[in-house]
Amino acid sequence: MALRAMTSRNTLTNARLGLGFLQSRSLQTFTLPDLSYEYGALEPAISGDIMQIHHQKHHQTYVTNYNKALEQLEDAMAKGDAPSVAKLQSAITFNGGGHLNHSIFWKNLTPVSHGGGEPPHGSLGWAIDANFGSLKALMKKMNAEGAALQGSGWVWLGLDTGFKRLVIETTPNQDPLVTKGANLIPLLGIDVWEHAYYLQYKNVRPDYLNNIWKVINWKYASELYEKECPTERT
Repeated sequence: MALRAMTSRNTLTNARLGLGFLQSRSLQTFTLPDLSYEYGALEPAISGDIMQIHHQKHHQTYVTNYNKALEQLEDAMAKGDAPSVAKLQSAITFNGGGHLNHSIFWKNLTPVSHGGGEPPHGSLGWAIDANFGSLKALMKKMNAEGAALQGSGWVWLGLDTGFKRLVIETTPNQDPLVTKGANLIPLLGIDVWEHAYYLQYKNVRPDYLNNIWKVINWKYASELYEKECPTERT
């Protein structure tokens, strides 16, 4: 009974993270998503070498380890091995979070030739002005939060669906934004792990943060925002 209750709670937590897995005999397998642009398409803001290593090596490792942990979890649950089930939760959260966060990150970027860096218009643009004063103020705050984050992690622009307002949050390691609140939906996430910038920007994280805005895909963020906060038609 204790094992059943514990796994039920953990399954609910993982489902909220968007890291759901099937507890039945058919285990879901996750795969590395393709990019919608070439590795070098974000230059000079982000080098092709960084993008290739980041996608093919780092993200692929999260996917591989996530699938492995889920397989081990299914086996442990089938055996009623409560200690192993509990032990595997951190690996599932870390690697599943790494897969989820990076899948969002790739969509948050787009080449300048496809609109990268173009400021948001419409309802998201208005919401940014209302919540932060201006897009410039938002970028300055996210840069400051990202630069100040100790160790590795992410800086996020999120939507609090409960209060219908925009928020800026940071998460450590590979924790998804939802770990900061069940009502938070990520609109934009910036990876501030060293593997996202060190090859090009060395240890100067602020330079990376300043330049990444040149390839931010505000159109994608706007579509997410509009889905959750549709513009009222008159």
